[in-house]
Amino acid sequence: MNSRERVMLALNHREADRVPLDLGATGVTGMHVSSVYALRQALKLDPPGTPVKVVEPYQMLGEIKPDLLDAVGGDVVGVGGRKNFFGFYNEGWKPWTFFDGTPVLVPEAFNTDPEPDGSILMYPEGDKSVAPSGHLPAGGFYFDAIVRQSPIDDAQLDVEDNLEEFGPVSDADLAHFAAECERLYTETDKAIVVNFGGTSFGDIALVPATQLKHPKGIRDIAEWYMSTVTRRDYIYRIFERQCELGLANLQKLHGVVGERAAAVFVTGTDFGQQTGSFISRRAYRDLFMPFHRAINDWVHANTTWKTFIHSCGSIISLLPDFIEAGFDILNPVQCSAAGMDPATLKTRFGDQVTFWGGGVNTQHTLPFGTVDEARAEVLERLRIFGPGGGFVFNTIHNVQARVPVENLLAMYETVREHGAYPLG
Repeated sequence: MNSRERVMLALNHREADRVPLDLGATGVTGMHVSSVYALRQALKLDPPGTPVKVVEPYQMLGEIKPDLLDAVGGDVVGVGGRKNFFGFYNEGWKPWTFFDGTPVLVPEAFNTDPEPDGSILMYPEGDKSVAPSGHLPAGGFYFDAIVRQSPIDDAQLDVEDNLEEFGPVSDADLAHFAAECERLYTETDKAIVVNFGGTSFGDIALVPATQLKHPKGIRDIAEWYMSTVTRRDYIYRIFERQCELGLANLQKLHGVVGERAAAVFVTGTDFGQQTGSFISRRAYRDLFMPFHRAINDWVHANTTWKTFIHSCGSIISLLPDFIEAGFDILNPVQCSAAGMDPATLKTRFGDQVTFWGGGVNTQHTLPFGTVDEARAEVLERLRIFGPGGGFVFNTIHNVQARVPVENLLAMYETVREHGAYPLG
C-alpha cells in the first residue's frame, strides 16, 4: 500500500496497513528549523554543518526534504502559495546562523542585519523603505507580528480596506499550483494537501497583514476581536466578500489541480484557549459558520477533496458545529486543553471527523519529557485514535525548537513499531 492510498483510507474512516503520518505538509504540521537540523544530523542525512532552508520565516519552519520524510515514514506533502508570510519569494537562498547556532539558508529578501539590541526586524516584501512588520527578539525562536494600525474612523471604514490581501487568483499562481500538484502527484506516491489561502475567515495571525506595506482597515489584534462584537456587521460584510472571492478562486484552482489533492486547508482561525473556547456557539454559528459551510459545501459538491480546519485550544464545545459546517479534518487536536480528552473525542466524534494531530503534546511531553514518557504518550494516542481509521499521526501543532532529538527519534520509532494495523 502506498502513502496516497494509506491517507485516503484514513480520511474515509477505514484502516489501512498502518496509521499514516504527516510531517511538514502544512504550516501547522511542520518543525522548527533548529529541530529539523538536529533530526537530520541524528539520522546522518547530512554532513555536520549542512544548513537547512527556512521555508516559512514567520514560524521559522525548516524544509522537510524527501529524504527526511521517507526516514520518518511520512505520507503527506503540501503545496502552498508562491510567497511566504512576509510577502516575498523563497528564492535566492543565502547562509545565516540562527541565534542557537543552527546553520540555515534564508531567502534573499530575509533581513539578516540585527538591530542594536540583537533582534531582527522583517519587512513586507523585503522592502526596508517601509515600516517593519515582524520582530524576532534576540535569542528568540519565532517572529511576532508588528501591528501597524492607523487611527480608526468608523465613519470612514471601508470593507475593501480589509480585503486588500484577497483577490482573484493570478495566472501565475494557477500555473504554480498546477505544476506543483502535477509534479508531486506523478513523482511521488504521497497524498497532497493544498493551501490556496483566502478562505481563513478572521485568522488572527493574518489580520496584521505582515505581507502588506501599508495595511488599511482594522489590523490591530485586540481591535479585531472587539470588532467581531462592536462592528459585527462590518466584519460580516468582510467575510461575505472574502467568501465570494474564495469560491471563485476555488473554481479556477480546481480546474487546474483536479483531483490530485487529497485535502484542502480551509482555515487556521483559532477558536480555543487552554481552558475553553473563546467564542460562544451562538457567535460562531452567526458570524463564521455560514462562510465555512459555503466553502465546504462547494468543495464537497465539486471535488473529491476533504476539508481541513486548524483550531488550537479547547474546541470540544464547537466541534459539533465544525462538523455540521462540513469539515472533514480537525487539527491540531490539542488534547491537553480542557475537555479535549482523547478517548472522549474518539468516542463522540471519531466516525465524523478525521483527527489530524493529537499524536503527542508539544508543549510539555515532547520538549520536556523523557524518552519513555514520549514513547508512552505516542503509543497511547495510536491506540485511542487509530482504530477504525480517521487518524493521521502528527504532533499537536509544529514541533518546537530545543526539543531533545532523542524524543523526536523515539516518537517516530514508536509510530513505525506500533502504528501497524491491527493496533495492539
